[in-house]
Amino acid sequence: MSEAPNSSTPNQDRNTENWFTSWFDTPYYHILYKDRNYREAQIFMDNLTHYLNLPEKAKVLDLACGKGRHSIYLNQLGFNVLGADLSENSIAEASKNSNETLHFKVHDMREPFEEKFDAIFNLFTSFGYFENDDDNLTTLKAIKESLSEYGFAVIDFMNVVQVIETLVPEEIKTVEGIDFKIKRYVEDGHIFKEIDFEDQGHQYHFTEKVKALTLKDFQDLMEEAGIYLLDIFGDYKLKKFHKTESERLIMIFK
Repeated sequence: MSEAPNSSTPNQDRNTENWFTSWFDTPYYHILYKDRNYREAQIFMDNLTHYLNLPEKAKVLDLACGKGRHSIYLNQLGFNVLGADLSENSIAEASKNSNETLHFKVHDMREPFEEKFDAIFNLFTSFGYFENDDDNLTTLKAIKESLSEYGFAVIDFMNVVQVIETLVPEEIKTVEGIDFKIKRYVEDGHIFKEIDFEDQGHQYHFTEKVKALTLKDFQDLMEEAGIYLLDIFGDYKLKKFHKTESERLIMIFK
């Protein structure tokens, strides 16, 4: 991933290449998504760590950790956690919570880590952002290389079949007095979300663009990367995955 223009600049360029480097660094991203269900996310991590039967003080990598909310919770569960994210602003904020067993660093997920981890978590659809599709394979290989001999990795992705089936084309979401005008559509194998809003007299535009990867797509990528897909779940309670009904696509692999 590369550096992007300053995220506070009005009238953002509609070029979607490396869109995440600017959008995730702006405060508006965190405003728009401030009502996410973090308790549900904590229950998911409780279920996940129990299922994996991670040893006490296991080394866990939270890959694409954002501001570190989930890294902090994993650390509270007793694990030695490293949170990694491309966003320098997010890591600076997350690092305020660092302690002896919780650390954060700026890192490109396409690059493997020198240290090895007992578990690597890539959660809440933090995959498939790259303009170059080959980078998805590169990322999977980097995850595999960063696992210890007995380590497990988890990717929690949207179930694109269900998402496309239930896609809401347009809506307005008002948060903290800002009207976010949101448009969603599918194009060229990607799910797009265009976000327009005005704040303090300035017009802003951001685009989210995620590769519409199905289970079959992941299976093909994992086979090419030499990865073993061990289990698949369809929600945060770790219920069975159903292609058309499940909201999530949660994959356990090594």
